Amino acid sequence: MVLLRPAALVTLMRAAGAGGRRRGWGVRDPPGLSHIPSLPSAPPARRCSAPPQPAIAAKQPFPVELKAGKKYAWCACGHSKSQPFCDGTHKKATPGISPLRFTPEEDKTAWLCGCKRTRSPPYCDGTHKEEAVQGAQLSAQP
Repeated sequence: MVLLRPAALVTLMRAAGAGGRRRGWGVRDPPGLSHIPSLPSAPPARRCSAPPQPAIAAKQPFPVELKAGKKYAWCACGHSKSQPFCDGTHKKATPGISPLRFTPEEDKTAWLCGCKRTRSPPYCDGTHKEEAVQGAQLSAQP
């Protein structure tokens, strides 16, 4: 991409016949600004929507017995009726959020996140104790 200095851009615009007398689609310059080159206005910017946020399924973690080598799918959207595991509800409720698939290396009891705000998914890191989670309403299960 070539970047031009303002003076070079003015010269280029004048050479292309885009002087400052008329702006884009027939709009005239205000008085005193005819020396400033004009460019057609840009199309309106599209706003990007925010990524979907998971629903708070529970305000505490779920204790579960995990088996070594077994594949699990932890619900990341918060809408599953079989918490803390995925039941496919995310496909309609929050298509932008997929479950986290994991396979434990050893048999163990684990605390899986229920608030869906953990920084170490799928395991609870205590985030559910924060006021933002404790003060929030639980999602209505579909």
